[in-house]
Amino acid sequence: MFKVPDLDETESPLLDHLIELRRRMMRAVLALIVAFAICMPLSDKIFGFLVRPLTQAFPPGQGKIIYTKLYEAFFVEIKVAIFAAFFLAFPIIANQLWAFVAPGLYAKEKKAFLPFLFASPILFVAGASLAYFVVMPTAFKWFLGFEGSVGGLEQEALPAMGEYLSLVMQFILAFGISFQLPVLMLLLNRAGIVSHVQMSGARRYMIVAIFIVAAVITPPDIVSQLMLATPLILLFEGSLLLMRLGELRAKSEPEPELVESESEAP
Repeated sequence: MFKVPDLDETESPLLDHLIELRRRMMRAVLALIVAFAICMPLSDKIFGFLVRPLTQAFPPGQGKIIYTKLYEAFFVEIKVAIFAAFFLAFPIIANQLWAFVAPGLYAKEKKAFLPFLFASPILFVAGASLAYFVVMPTAFKWFLGFEGSVGGLEQEALPAMGEYLSLVMQFILAFGISFQLPVLMLLLNRAGIVSHVQMSGARRYMIVAIFIVAAVITPPDIVSQLMLATPLILLFEGSLLLMRLGELRAKSEPEPELVESESEAP
């Protein structure tokens, strides 16, 4: 049966911890460099994947993406490769971070933290997928709806490569990071900082805060703001339910001291 080892009994001096941290960071940086070397030749195809929601928003056979500076297309490929390399290397980076932190945790703390370690990337991918497959096509169609004749002049959308990539990264990161809300709430609950009753009482303030965050981190259009705020409210309510179930289960479990005293009794 799989057992999580308890806290290491050895005590290392500060210098050893710093050496260990440097070693873990070097491995993480090396993984990022290798991932960048893999992604750089594929940056054109990766950018083609990222630009697909914009292509689908234009009428068939229409639309173009431009670059206004001679070096812009090259630097867009560099940014795309770095962006993709981080996602490709993230499992190794997260593993190195866990390998550095885990020896300082008790077995109970490791078991409590491990589910969040797996849930966090899943929630990030879910948020990024919602942004890519649903929010961006809807928002881009709304943006392109402003094309037409204005004051006798033709108004045409000519998105630049650099600005478009920044917008796509903003969408993906905003939705991916925002979907970490359940992880944050449940970690605070496990740490005893907040309870289900406290979060339920602050529901109205949390909903207002969610709409404020959605307005700040998404592009300035009501469509993307609502499409971020709505799932965040659902995630908040789901987190409240999980917090409630976790607290009920904790109350039903016997106290460790009580179990030990009963086992020692004749």
